[in-house]
Amino acid sequence: MRFTESPVIELTVGNSKLSFHQDNGSMHVGTTVWPCSLVLVKFIERWHPSTSDNPYSTLFNFTNKRAVELGTGCGVAAMGLYLLGLKDIVLTDIAPVMPALKHNLKRNKPVLGKMLKIAQLHWNNSDQIEALKPPFDIVIAADVVYIEESVGPLLAAMEKMVSDSGVVLLGYQVRSPEAHALFWEKCYGIFNVEKVPHEHLHPDYAYEESDVYIMRKKL
Repeated sequence: MRFTESPVIELTVGNSKLSFHQDNGSMHVGTTVWPCSLVLVKFIERWHPSTSDNPYSTLFNFTNKRAVELGTGCGVAAMGLYLLGLKDIVLTDIAPVMPALKHNLKRNKPVLGKMLKIAQLHWNNSDQIEALKPPFDIVIAADVVYIEESVGPLLAAMEKMVSDSGVVLLGYQVRSPEAHALFWEKCYGIFNVEKVPHEHLHPDYAYEESDVYIMRKKL
């Protein structure tokens, strides 16, 4: 399910407004804006100010952190987190999605102040992974579990990309029962997984079917 059929989707982050163009006629899922990217950004925005009673204050201190987004699509999550202080970030996806990503980066350049870094990445391509110079402090992924065959490469890429002290921030929604079952079967062998309580999500973006997970490597 798309977030909306509208060709343009806007997302307010702080005092800024991002605008994304999605291609509803495309055969590639990466040219569509899916809900979990919005949920993830607004969750982090809610807890981003550092206060004494903030359970995520250390996690969302993005100072000097390196980050990568896997399956960035239209770039929603990465651009949103860039506005929240995650400045050293690279957006990755496969070649057919790059035109839509570049279009949306140009569209939002006046808000972002620059063009963000992008790179082509197939999750099973070790050369492309190494070219990004992992590990990263933060690996971002939203709505990326939908094909059973891609689960293994996705988890392997996450494991290679994230540092031993880093985190994977995952926006998640069940897209395929088979992919869902396989992902969590394999995931719990690699990562310690914390599910964010729904009441911690942004109240305007707490969709019943969408979840956020914080994942750390088992060492």
